[in-house]
Amino acid sequence: MKKKLLAAVLCVAMVAATLVGCGSSDDGKKDGGKKSDLKVGVFYYTYADTYISSVRTALDKQLDDMGVDYQDYDGNSNQTTQNEQIDTAIQSGTNLLIVNIVTSGSNDASTQVIEKAKAADVPVIFFNRAVEDPKGKEGVVLNTYDKCAFVGTDAPEAGHMQGEMIGDYLVKNYDKVDLNKDGKISYAMFMGQLGNVEAIYRTQYAVEDANKKLVEAGKPELQFFDASNKDKYQVDQDGNWSAGAANNYMTTNLSQYNEGNNNMIELVICNNDGMAEGAIAALNDKGWNKGDAAKTIPVFGVDATDAAKKLIADGKMVGTIKQDAEGMAKCIADLTKNASEGKDLMEGTDSYNKSKEVSTKIYIPYGIYTGEGK
Repeated sequence: MKKKLLAAVLCVAMVAATLVGCGSSDDGKKDGGKKSDLKVGVFYYTYADTYISSVRTALDKQLDDMGVDYQDYDGNSNQTTQNEQIDTAIQSGTNLLIVNIVTSGSNDASTQVIEKAKAADVPVIFFNRAVEDPKGKEGVVLNTYDKCAFVGTDAPEAGHMQGEMIGDYLVKNYDKVDLNKDGKISYAMFMGQLGNVEAIYRTQYAVEDANKKLVEAGKPELQFFDASNKDKYQVDQDGNWSAGAANNYMTTNLSQYNEGNNNMIELVICNNDGMAEGAIAALNDKGWNKGDAAKTIPVFGVDATDAAKKLIADGKMVGTIKQDAEGMAKCIADLTKNASEGKDLMEGTDSYNKSKEVSTKIYIPYGIYTGEGK
């Protein structure tokens, strides 16, 4: 009887051990695919920016598909607000910061964010807006923290591409664009933000590279429409790259520089598509750029937003430079996945374009867009 009882006890023990072992095996499988403990804070400089809205939509989808717990924050173009949001997020347990910094191109602003991340021992992924002084040494901020990375663009590239696109267009259509037949092209330039490295290079190279094309073709260089403006640009004073700012400027400009006065602005260059939309709306109010090729001022932007693509398709805008919102979101998601698995942020990123100076800086390439499939 005792032997039978002992056998029964041993049998139960073996079954229990087997069940525990099975439980461990199941847990191991879950560990490989369980929902991450990552809690992500995504901090946008403003929700109002059309391109940033595209990134936000794409990144939300990526994070949803990953099953990651995340919270979006609107900095509303205020660095103090964004800093406070980051503090609050860290205090609530956020353990990955994804930051579209408000004050672009500032060592001080990005250093403050990095110090907050360091103190909490959490990784930080900056994106889209430059985090270092463009006149300083590259990597001076990013290299101060081994859990830090940047996903953005090679700032000069958009300006060079836009300048090339404008130059090629003008060489082919010079006489048509030269409305008053004075042998020169009069242009307006709308700048998104002072001090922003992307805005600086787009403003500079869009004109410089277009001029190179014109000179090579034996044509005069572009002439800014207002000789009294030594900067040769009109900037959004709020730094929002907004359609409203460009619309206000263009409306005022057209009251003096127009077809009736024989000094019409003949070309419009914008740092982004939002400003291009604003400029086109002002032109529409004066009967221009409504789809009639004979009464259209060439307008160029950057971002290839859906609205800009529609304007191009309708013959109201010539071209833009595609800034790949989906590509940027995918790259950020790849780094986020690394963080969720406890890996180095940059693991498995060799297929991306990277800065030659800073190994943790990834560049998403631009592309010229003048219509579907182009």
